[in-house]
Parts: sequence; C-alpha cells; structure tokens
Amino acid sequence: MGEILKAFVTGSPIRHSRSPLIHNYWLRKYGLQGSYEAIETVPSDFTDFVRGMRSNGYVGGNVTLPHKEVAFLLSEKHDAAAEEIGAVNTLWFEDGVLWGGNTDAQGFLANLDSAIPGWDQRKTALVLGAGGASRAVVYGLKQRGFGAIRVVNRTVERAQDLADRFGRGVSAHDWQAVPDLLHDSTLLVNTTSLGMEGKDELAIDLSGVDRRTLVTDVVYIPLETPLLKASREYGLSTVDGLGMLLHQAVPAFERWFGVRPEVTPELRELILADMARSSAIGKTK
Repeated sequence: MGEILKAFVTGSPIRHSRSPLIHNYWLRKYGLQGSYEAIETVPSDFTDFVRGMRSNGYVGGNVTLPHKEVAFLLSEKHDAAAEEIGAVNTLWFEDGVLWGGNTDAQGFLANLDSAIPGWDQRKTALVLGAGGASRAVVYGLKQRGFGAIRVVNRTVERAQDLADRFGRGVSAHDWQAVPDLLHDSTLLVNTTSLGMEGKDELAIDLSGVDRRTLVTDVVYIPLETPLLKASREYGLSTVDGLGMLLHQAVPAFERWFGVRPEVTPELRELILADMARSSAIGKTK
C-alpha cells in the first residue's frame, strides 16, 4: 500500500461543510490512497494549525471562513488569483514552500461554462455585494474580458474599495442604482447572503431587464433562491450556485492528489441528496 495523502478543510464553523463529501467521492472514484477531513479551527488557533500542517502529515487543504485572508498572509507564495483577490482558499506544498491559491473564480467560471456555453459573450455585468465572493467573481469576469462590471453594495464604500482594487472597467454603485443598472446589464450575479436559507430575501424589480440577461447566484441553499425563481419565471436564463462549489474543488484536488477530477451528474446528485437530508433533519428539530 502506498503513502496515504492527507488533506483537509478548516474553518469555524465547519460542521456543515460538504467538501469532505466531494473530495472523498473523488478519492473513491479514482482509487486513490488519500483522506480528506473537516477540522474546526477557531481564529486564535489558525496560525499554529497552518504552521503544523507538514508535521501533522498534510499535503494541503482548503480554508474557509473566517480564515481566508489570514491564510493569504501565512502563505509564502501565491498564485495569480490569490494575489489579485487577496484571499486564499487552497493551501499546498511545492518544493517545500507553502503556496496559497484561490480557486473560487475558477469555480464560478467553470460552473457557467458547463451550464451555458458561450455565456461570456456577454460583456456587461452587475454584481451584487462587495465581500470575498464578489472579489472572486470580479476577478473571474475580468479574466473573461468583461469591460463593464458594476459592483453594488449597501455600503457603497466597500464597493468602491473593490472597484479600486481591480481598476479599469469596475465601478462602484449604491443599492438604489440597481433598477437603472439592470437595463443594460446582461449578466446579474448575486454574491450576497440575501436569499440564503434563514436570511432575508433578495427582492429586485426585474421589469425592464434585458431579456438576454443571465442570472446566477453563489448561494446554493436553497438551490433555487428567490432571485433565481423570479428570474426564471420572468423568462431569463439562470444558473444555480451548486456548480461553483463543485468546480472550485477540482484544481485543489489535483494539487494534492495528482489527478484532475471531473464534476459529474452523480457527484451533483450526491450533494443534493445530502442537502435534502440536512433539510429534513432541520425541520424535525
């Protein structure tokens, strides 16, 4: 039996992470000797955890909230995406050096590529929210040549900080500007938590929206958010956020285990079944 390669996902809280389901599915599918586990790490312990990765036998791992920006600082080198986004969600060792990468933008792009090939012929985007997910989305859209990316946030100063980070082609706007911006945007992306299970709905008046507009949401619980439901009923193309979760895991798995995995319908169904179980358990409590 060969060496068992160990990887992880860490954050706080971490118990609801579906990353172990995804990566352990691939380990079984490709017959690899490896393991992937979820590890709860509070902020005060995170630095020591990262510094102890190698001595604890880990080849790398994923980092989620609230540690992504600290992971950026702890990494010795960064890939281009992490450098631009300023946050790390994937750690790995290369020639003894701890690298930090960000696969969120790749996941966002690959999800849309898979669902609607040619979607990026659109070149004007409206992005709702100015947090970490928004940074990854804006980075990805710039990589695909979007010339006008409008970032809207309730605190416009945060949107302006993001626009300043990415420069030309990215502009900041107050939430009240959404109706006007919708008229000539052909891609609408929600990166806020509005519409997520347990959160307030994201209510947007879609009247006057360009009928070619594609609407996508990084939220995947529920799978069809109120925004996606309203957009579909209005006749717009929509893409849910589950694919982003699945596709962002692909390059990370390849870094650690040396095989580039596929996002398959079987994997998607596995996650959907787990979501259904979790929902059923929640309703019985």
